[in-house]
Amino acid sequence: MRLYNTLTRSEEEFAPSQDNIVRMYTCGLTVYARGHIGNFRTFVATDVLRRALRHQAGCEVRQVMNFTDVDDRTILESQKAGVPLREYTGRYIDAFRRDAAALGLEPVEENPRATDDENITAMGRTIAALEERGHTYRSDGSIYFKISTLPDYGKLARLDHAGMKSGARIDSDRYEKEDARDFVLWKATKPGEPTWDPGIGAGRPGWHIECSAMALRLLGEPPIDIHAGGVDLIFPHHENEIAQSEGATGRPFSRFWVHVEHLMIEDEGKAAEKMSKSLGNVYNLQDVVDRGFRPSALRYLYLGVHYRKQLRFSWTAMAQAEEALKRLTDFLARLDTVPGRAANPVVAERLAEATRGFAGHIDDDLNTAAALGVIFDLVRALNSTIDAGEMGTDDARAVRETFERFDKVLGVLALRRGEDERPPVPVEEIEHLIAARRAARLARNFAEADRIRQDLDTRGILLEDTGSTTRWKRK
Repeated sequence: MRLYNTLTRSEEEFAPSQDNIVRMYTCGLTVYARGHIGNFRTFVATDVLRRALRHQAGCEVRQVMNFTDVDDRTILESQKAGVPLREYTGRYIDAFRRDAAALGLEPVEENPRATDDENITAMGRTIAALEERGHTYRSDGSIYFKISTLPDYGKLARLDHAGMKSGARIDSDRYEKEDARDFVLWKATKPGEPTWDPGIGAGRPGWHIECSAMALRLLGEPPIDIHAGGVDLIFPHHENEIAQSEGATGRPFSRFWVHVEHLMIEDEGKAAEKMSKSLGNVYNLQDVVDRGFRPSALRYLYLGVHYRKQLRFSWTAMAQAEEALKRLTDFLARLDTVPGRAANPVVAERLAEATRGFAGHIDDDLNTAAALGVIFDLVRALNSTIDAGEMGTDDARAVRETFERFDKVLGVLALRRGEDERPPVPVEEIEHLIAARRAARLARNFAEADRIRQDLDTRGILLEDTGSTTRWKRK
C-alpha cells in the first residue's frame, strides 16, 4: 500500500514497523458540541484506511481515537450550560458513538478521554520529561514549550523559521495559521475551572499535550506507524504534538502523517464555503436524516471523492449519492432473478479483473473514487451479461462474494442492508400510531386517521388495511 505522507509531501510505500501490527492514532472529536458532517468526513476516511489495512493488506490494527473533553471550548460551553465538564462532554461522546455507528465506522481499540486519570498522569510524565530535557519554562503558574529548543520545529507544516516568535507566549488552545509561538503545555487554572495535579503543580492541560500523552501511553514506544486527522490540524496541533513527543522521548513521533481535506458547503447560486456557525451552514447527521437521506448515502458521498481533495457538499450531491447507491443495491437484488445454468467463464474473468483494479486503486493512497469507478464498470458489464441470459446461479454467487470483499473496505453496502432491515420509525411508535388511527376511525375522525397514515407515509412507512387488520411495511 502507498500512502501520501504529509511529513515528506510524497507518496510512500507503507508497511507496519512492528511485526504485522499497525499502530495508528486518530485525533478524535473535541466534544463541546455534536460532531458535524465535516468531522465525519475525516472519521470515515480513516475508517476506510483502517479497513484497507485489515481486510486488504492483511494487517492487524491497533487504533486509538481520543475524545478531547477538556480545552478552552469544552470548559466555556459546560460553564454556559451550568453542567459539570465531564457530564457535559459525555453527552456529545454518546452522540458521537451513535453517529459513528450509523455511518458504519468500525469500533477502534481505544477511545480514551483526556480527563481519564491515567491520561492526566501520562501528561504529567510527558511534561516532566520535557522539563528535564530543557524544553520548557514556567510563567504565571503555567508551563510553556520553548520552540527555540527544537531546531526542526515546523517540519510538518513547513513553517518559515524567520517568522517564528520564540519567547512570545500563546495561551489559547487555538491560534492563527503559522503564528508560531511558545505554546502552553499546562495551564494555571482560573476560578471555576477543573484542576488536576499530576506531580507538576496544580493546573489543567493545554490542548496539544493531551494527544501526545495518550498516543505514547496507549501505542507504545515511538515512532508509531500512522497519525491521522483533518488538514486543519496540521498546524498548530500536529506540529505541537511532534514537538512535545519528540522533545520528551528524543525519538521520531510518527512515521506517516495522513490528513483529510475539508468538506465545503455548496448552496445554489453561491460559491462553496467552509461550514461556519455564523453562516448557518453547519450540518450534523441528524440534519441529513431530517432532509430524507440515509446515513449510508452520506458515507457513499464521502467515498466518491479522494480524501485529499476538497469535498463539496450539497443536497443535490446527496441525491446523486443516493441514486448511485440505489443502482448498486438494485443490481445486487437483480442477482436473485438469475436462473440456474452453467457458470460462464467470462463472468469469472471480469470479476478477477475488477478485483485487481479495485485493489490497485485502494493501494494507491486510498483512491476510493477510482475504486467505485471499477465497481460501476463491472455493474454495467454484468447487467449486459444478465440481459443476454449468459449468467448462472454460480456466477451470481461469485458476484455477491466479490462485492462483499469490496465492501469490507468501503463499508457502504452492509450499512445500507442494515438500514433496510430497520424501519425508519421505531416499531413501538408505528404500533402506537396504528392503534391511534384505529381509534380515530372508530370515532369517525377520518381526518385524524388520514393524517396519521400520511405522517407515516412521509417517514417511509406504508399502511395496508385488510379487513379489520392493519399491517405496515417499509416503502
